[in-house]
Amino acid sequence: MDNTIRVERAKLDISQQDLAEKVNVSRQTIHSIERGKKIPSVELAIRIAQFFKVSVEEIFLVK
Repeated sequence: MDNTIRVERAKLDISQQDLAEKVNVSRQTIHSIERGKKIPSVELAIRIAQFFKVSVEEIFLVK
């Protein structure tokens, strides 16, 4: 699943670790999601979108 997490993180100048702490997951989880190796749960997808103040559809792009 493609996503724009890296782009959104760059806009706020935050690290994977910073984002992980904000949404209560490990840095490795954020890394795996960014690289498309892991699909987040619906709950986590919502938390990430809420953190960036965008819709889930804006973060996660389904092919």
